[in-house]
Amino acid sequence: MGPVQIIATSVAAAITVVATVLVVRTVRRMISVVRLGQPDPDRGGSRGLRLKTMLTETLGHTRMLRWTVVGAAHWFVMIAFIALSSLVLEAYFEVAVPDHGLPLIGSWNVYGLVTEWIGVLGFIGILVLIGIRLRNLPGNPNRRSRFAGSTMWQAYYVEYTILAVLLCGFFIRGFKAANDTLEWPVWAAPVSHGLGAVLPASAAAVSLIAMAKIIVSMTWVIVIASNITMGVAWHRFLAFFNIYFKRNPGRAGSGLGGLRPMMSEGKPLDFEEADPEKDQFGVAQVEQFTWKGMLDFSTCTECGRCQSQCPAWNTGKPLSPKLLILSLRDHAYAKAPYLLAGGSSASEEALAKVDVLALAEKDRPLIGGVDELGVIDPDVLWSCTTCGACVEQCPVDIEHVDHIVDMRRYQVLIESNFPTEAGVMLRNLENKGNPWGAAQSTRDDWTKGLDFAVPNVADGGDFEYLFWVGCAGAFEDRAKKTTRAVATLLNEAGVSFAILGQGETCTGDPARRIGNEFVFQMLAQQNVETLNEAGVKKIVATCPHCFNTLANEYGQLGGHFEVIHHTQLLAQLVSAGKLTPVQPLDGAITYHDPCYLGRHNRVFAPPREVLGAVASSSPSDDAGLVEMDRFAERSFCCGAGGARMWMEERIGKRINVERVEEALSTGAKTVAVSCPFCLTMLGDGVTGKKAAGAAPDDVEVVDVASVLLRSLSSS
Repeated sequence: MGPVQIIATSVAAAITVVATVLVVRTVRRMISVVRLGQPDPDRGGSRGLRLKTMLTETLGHTRMLRWTVVGAAHWFVMIAFIALSSLVLEAYFEVAVPDHGLPLIGSWNVYGLVTEWIGVLGFIGILVLIGIRLRNLPGNPNRRSRFAGSTMWQAYYVEYTILAVLLCGFFIRGFKAANDTLEWPVWAAPVSHGLGAVLPASAAAVSLIAMAKIIVSMTWVIVIASNITMGVAWHRFLAFFNIYFKRNPGRAGSGLGGLRPMMSEGKPLDFEEADPEKDQFGVAQVEQFTWKGMLDFSTCTECGRCQSQCPAWNTGKPLSPKLLILSLRDHAYAKAPYLLAGGSSASEEALAKVDVLALAEKDRPLIGGVDELGVIDPDVLWSCTTCGACVEQCPVDIEHVDHIVDMRRYQVLIESNFPTEAGVMLRNLENKGNPWGAAQSTRDDWTKGLDFAVPNVADGGDFEYLFWVGCAGAFEDRAKKTTRAVATLLNEAGVSFAILGQGETCTGDPARRIGNEFVFQMLAQQNVETLNEAGVKKIVATCPHCFNTLANEYGQLGGHFEVIHHTQLLAQLVSAGKLTPVQPLDGAITYHDPCYLGRHNRVFAPPREVLGAVASSSPSDDAGLVEMDRFAERSFCCGAGGARMWMEERIGKRINVERVEEALSTGAKTVAVSCPFCLTMLGDGVTGKKAAGAAPDDVEVVDVASVLLRSLSSS
């Protein structure tokens, strides 16, 4: 070993020792912070399914590849990053013995070929990602960049480190080729041999570049070890765990469905047995999030995909799912030293060792008030529609909606601090069993005037489906048209169904989404008891919010039913020939995916199958189904979810107006929906556009069921 190799080896060894010590210390601290979170016992089951989901989402890049170019580039960079571990290990041998490589597999031609092309494609991929980041710099007047609020220097540092390590690898191989010591033939390492053809022979150069490669790599380790909240780097390691522990591992492409129940000490909270002195009602302090929440905060890569899809952010509201998670992350790690010292029970001696920042953070409220600066601004908390676009797009499965609702629960139940207009809705739910405050005696008035009798469960008799009408379907004039259309279609197709009539009450969805778990449980338990007593097994619902609550949340309270959305049942009836569209459609039609039917429950095809059958019955070339720019998983919210239906929208542009403008841009005459909330929001938006002269008079918003009913005959 010559003097160059001795010096290079010594430098490499020294910086590696420092990096190892620092990263071990940081990982231990990170684990201790995550463990500060509350128990979450539902994360450990279904290990095989969890492992399969994790491998599918990471190696298959199922989330990232929705952004095709970015996803493909990121996949090659990820594979290159994984391969870099073996190549950096190889550098430790090359720094000491320039004509040697990795033992055992280092001389294998397949290893040379694979790593060569991984390096090439990873190099191209990282250049593409750098270019995309530069093109989308925050401050560009033409867009609200998804990188706004991200720590840009960290991202650039990570990207240029990968670029530098890849370049070092090629130069090492190039000099080895120039020295005629490269292990592989030209066909296995063409780029390396090509580079070697223009480089001088130098054994010292191999050792020096190998040393540089190790210095660059270990400096990166030291930097991230010194920046525990550097998510753009740490997500490379934490993403595997965060995806593995997602709450619905078998739910393809989504972490949504039902909300997590309110938890206390790792168990669902039953209000009939709750102890106000002991139990936790929502989240008031960062350590009251579960350990999975703490892991979520640590894993955020600051990519901003959630932000770019958020309807609140896109219409000028202060909510950015990314910035919310980053604020919680920074607060959690700043407060951690105080909590790890023992928190409120810590001794004076222990507190004396806690840094000033942690002591300042310990008294900072999670949600700000009138005279205090909190971690999260109240307008951020209440801007959320719980549409789930953030969760759907997050490549590392962060559960933003759960965390927002948990914070809302404390604000509503303990602080009684929520938008005042929503208080009317909550009182109506408690006193009248519906958010509109309508008399329960009028719940089945929609049946009047139909030319057939609608069976009621109370009358006895067998039925296949319980038709869950929902509050909107029973009381809201536009939604009642959908209810009548569905009942007529089911009767026409010979489907056996019945309704609860005055025995039905609100499912509790708006109460739960706003954070009032007490009212939700009161309503849900009443409905579960009613449904179980009636022997209901199968339910068809027109409202996606009712559908989601009945199917995914009532099981938490003992209500297990087979629930189907009306568009799913109608699609089955059309496919079976029991309903046949014959009336031509006037003009094109576009379909708006409701958040709680689409993203939350993956029902995308059935409504389109019904509309496609209607469109195909028309001889007109302009009567087809046209998609908006944002549809299916990336559909844009109508603005009514998360109990926003009953709150004023005072900040920024109205979400429903944004969506209506997108629908009108398709040129369609019919905007089809499959949710009563969407019917109201988009209907109001179109009416406003017509009044302003910005929409044709013949454009209308109608439910899929109404479209189908019109097309059944010319009568």
